Amino acid sequence: MAQAVAAPHRRGFLSTLRTDAWWFEPALVFLSISIFFGWLTVSIFLDRWAYEIGPYLSPVYEPKLFDTNKSILISPALVVLLGPVPFRATCYYYRRAYYRSYFLSPPACAVGDVGRSFKGEKIFPFVIQNLHRYFMYMAVLFVPILWYGAFHSFYNTNSHGGEIERGFGIGVGSIILCVNAFLLMMYTLSCHSLRHFVGGGLNCFSATGWTRTRKRAFDYVSRWNTRHRAWAWSSLIWIVGTDLYIRLVADGRITDLNTWKGF
Repeated sequence: MAQAVAAPHRRGFLSTLRTDAWWFEPALVFLSISIFFGWLTVSIFLDRWAYEIGPYLSPVYEPKLFDTNKSILISPALVVLLGPVPFRATCYYYRRAYYRSYFLSPPACAVGDVGRSFKGEKIFPFVIQNLHRYFMYMAVLFVPILWYGAFHSFYNTNSHGGEIERGFGIGVGSIILCVNAFLLMMYTLSCHSLRHFVGGGLNCFSATGWTRTRKRAFDYVSRWNTRHRAWAWSSLIWIVGTDLYIRLVADGRITDLNTWKGF
């Protein structure tokens, strides 16, 4: 008795044998990246909408090298282009995320790619991805800067008129800034490139000496690295929320609960 032969499966863009909702993750990532990265992009140029109040300074504007009261043509937040922005844009996880969500290359595992062949990252602007480890060096420098801003939020030195209590205190904004600094630190320290920096290039880890120290650092970064995606999203969402919170407080839309008499 002749057996029926299954028709060959169609090959090409979006072709797949998967029956699950494989499209949900790339669609969600597309929407999330558009919202959160979009806001941060806009926020860089919103320097006319207050981004500082009392001891609180939006992390998007850290470090505060100059302000908009001076006659300048660029936003003071553009300093983030020196490290945090290119570091996150070339991140190994985010590459996977936006390649799938924006370029559909491929949109998901076992799903047809939009391109017929893999072209690699050999042309501009994708060749910039190869500079990720150098952007990581710059991003690490921003970690203590963010912690400085978080610690500074416990001491109010600003006066905007009226009766303002100056000195040490704590507010909701202080806690938010500390969490923000922690999440961004963990996102940076869990980086694949940092893992290679502290433990790469060695054929073995000896029990003593400098290599033993590197082995300990490698173990810590390796554990953090397993949750790099979680650190990436939590830090991204939190920095957007922190920026919005400080702006709303500075604009008088919401009131920050704190131990000072006011801002």
